[in-house]
Amino acid sequence: MRRMSRRLSTGIRSGHWKRSCRSRKAVQKMSMNELLCNNALDWLQGNGKDGDVVLASRIRLARNLRQLPFPNRADIRQLSEVKAQLDAILPSIQQLEQKPFDRIDMEQLTPLQRQVLIDKQLISDNLVRNPQHRAAYISQDCSASIMVNEEDHLRIQCMAAGLDLDTPMQQASAIDDLVESQLDIAFDEKMGYLTSCPTNLGTGLRAVVLLHLPGLVFTRNVGSIINISPQLGLAVRPLFSDEKDQVGCLFQISNQLTLGFSEQELIENLKSAVAEIVAHERRARKALALYMKERLEDEVWRAYGIMSYARQISEKEALELLSKVRLGIDLKLINEVTADCYADIFIGSRTSFLQNLAENENLSKNELDRLRAQHVRKALQTHRVGLEENP
Repeated sequence: MRRMSRRLSTGIRSGHWKRSCRSRKAVQKMSMNELLCNNALDWLQGNGKDGDVVLASRIRLARNLRQLPFPNRADIRQLSEVKAQLDAILPSIQQLEQKPFDRIDMEQLTPLQRQVLIDKQLISDNLVRNPQHRAAYISQDCSASIMVNEEDHLRIQCMAAGLDLDTPMQQASAIDDLVESQLDIAFDEKMGYLTSCPTNLGTGLRAVVLLHLPGLVFTRNVGSIINISPQLGLAVRPLFSDEKDQVGCLFQISNQLTLGFSEQELIENLKSAVAEIVAHERRARKALALYMKERLEDEVWRAYGIMSYARQISEKEALELLSKVRLGIDLKLINEVTADCYADIFIGSRTSFLQNLAENENLSKNELDRLRAQHVRKALQTHRVGLEENP
């Protein structure tokens, strides 16, 4: 990917470079059923850097083709042309990444199947609002997702576990370089990459970090983090933005600015802010363990007990209980299950996932809650590391 700092300072657009094709390997794609029914996401595992607080990191690059209007202004023929051009380079992307990508037409999915992909963070709501001539290329390990004709012609999204913005940035940059070597991308020498939304103008980069902040939520200090973030050019908001009560203590922090900064400057600024938040969260957890030890232990073990034995659990309750159990695991209060249960339950307890698994989107609330409880119990059993006597 051409670095904005170099391009804007010189005013010269560097020439395209072509990556030599690697050895062609037979590519085995996963079935749509596997993609929809698999609740394991490598980038949501608890083994990344600062994984006790930072769940995942994501890089997204917005790009558009020069000679065609943005998707919100394009007609059916133009949207079809965008998709055809990007379909043509998909084999090259697979060769570059040395992994298979599934090409998924949004028109061919049911609304429920689309929602499953949204809940797994693989596509966005915008992509499915008008599914005609919209598509996504999703890597077999779900670490990369390329959306076609979303808000922009092309959105490259790469993810990694923990606080690791460099790995997905390198992956997204490599795909971007390949795309620019074969397609004419809309770029202005003064403004940078041209995008549908002015907030993405410039680098077209959106870096996002997913945080689990139960300590700051319980001590009621998360509000100060949210309020100060705009001064740093960042935005902090709950993952489930339609919820006012910060369900699951999950928050996303991302850069607000893209114009006038290089990609590296934006990423380093975000890293610095996340490091501060991680330190604040750990201090809050330490304070809880020191001054509210009995209540904290009761909360996390009560949550673990409910998840282990309940016969009906609502979606919101599952997220709240899961947050407390994960906190207990990270503080080494709970040692019967590993942190890997988090991703399994986080995805597997979503209503869309359960409906798709049951092949029935008309399940009653009681049926859904019963199915969710079954899945939670099974997940805890799967990730169990042994029984120990607890005082």
